[in-house]
Amino acid sequence: MQDPDFAEVVGLICKEDTRFDRKAYDFIRLGLDNAVKELKKKDTTRASRSRHVSGQELLEGLRVYALEQYGPLAKTVLNSWGIKRCSDFGDIVFNLIEYNVFSKTDNDRREDFTDIYTFDDAFVKPFLPAKAQQGTSGAEAIGST
Repeated sequence: MQDPDFAEVVGLICKEDTRFDRKAYDFIRLGLDNAVKELKKKDTTRASRSRHVSGQELLEGLRVYALEQYGPLAKTVLNSWGIKRCSDFGDIVFNLIEYNVFSKTDNDRREDFTDIYTFDDAFVKPFLPAKAQQGTSGAEAIGST
């Protein structure tokens, strides 16, 4: 069940910025929660500290979450919502910051979300055969014997 306040804010954001589907905002919110949970598991001292994560930590968390939720369709699903690169995640995060849904520190910048990984490397490559992952294109891997 979606928080009515969150849904209302996302509705306002989507009227102003039509690049991203409402589902993209839900994904970012759930992905952030998942990233925080995973970071706390890895670093038990973090449990008593702030929920804040860096842009790079969030991007890694979103990558893992997308792969868990959508598997080989992750890139297709994200693209269907208007998310095509890491900076799109950043734009969504900063839209949520502007509406006081998310907070930021003085060190957080949109640029923290720029070119951390390509969507092909993050969401396609994990599902390619091992030979294709070693630098051979998919067409070459299929055509080779």
